[in-house]
Amino acid sequence: MAALHPRRVAWEGARAFVSAANTDAYWWLSDTVGHRLGPMYQSRLSETRRRLQARADAIHAEAGAWRARLDELLDTHPATASILTQLIGETTSRLP
Repeated sequence: MAALHPRRVAWEGARAFVSAANTDAYWWLSDTVGHRLGPMYQSRLSETRRRLQARADAIHAEAGAWRARLDELLDTHPATASILTQLIGETTSRLP
């Protein structure tokens, strides 16, 4: 992903995180999110995984929640854009 526009990063991050939450990439992403963004985001990813496993149609609600969550993160900590961009790229490459 070339652009670092915060809203685009948040959208791409939401899409990648939710897509990975119900695949084998989840385990790598969960650990990496915990280390790079903190335990709160790791916990939220775990909640997303549980919701998606319970209801496949929750994908849109989860993507919206992650977009808002990442928008807020980028608003309060703009320097995380580069970290998120790396996470998005690596996560996307691990998706089936």
